[in-house]
Amino acid sequence: MIKRGSLEYYADLLSKAKLNSDDLSKKKMLLYRAKILANVKRYQFVQKETGVPWQLIAAIHGLEASFRFGACFANGDPLNKVTTHVPKGRGPFLTWEASAIDELKRHHTDAIDHWTIPLCLQFAERWNGLGVLNKHPGFYSAYLWSFTNLYKGGKYVADGVWDAKAISKQVGVAAVLLDFKANNALEIPMT
Repeated sequence: MIKRGSLEYYADLLSKAKLNSDDLSKKKMLLYRAKILANVKRYQFVQKETGVPWQLIAAIHGLEASFRFGACFANGDPLNKVTTHVPKGRGPFLTWEASAIDELKRHHTDAIDHWTIPLCLQFAERWNGLGVLNKHPGFYSAYLWSFTNLYKGGKYVADGVWDAKAISKQVGVAAVLLDFKANNALEIPMT
């Protein structure tokens, strides 16, 4: 039996995951891809400074700050003020890049020398919190799996507030990575 949260767990789920193919999902994926590719140099700069794959950086940026570069990478708070949302007490920052580098280095990403897709998924789930993984075994995290066939609903609608009927409107990390893989723009290996 594969242990939930292990790299094997994420590799197994990834082998079963497919992007949603309905028209609305396809349009949303196109929109996300366009936003990411329009700013790829910024994501690649942060990758150079932290070692984190730029596609993962972009996916987290979309989820945490709705792709806004005037907001902190980790939570969408204003760059020019000390953060009030988790993580609290960071900043202020002069640039979005500075906020991203600060937060990623705080998570010791410099200690990771071989990023794989399963590791990206494990990192993203830990980044967002293990509430779904540990407390809701019948669900897959919207943060990872939204806009894939694995996501059937359920999400935290606020810090610590779970709603089993809520449906995420954001594209999950796995969906972003799968989309880039399908479009031959993913350099991150599986193993």
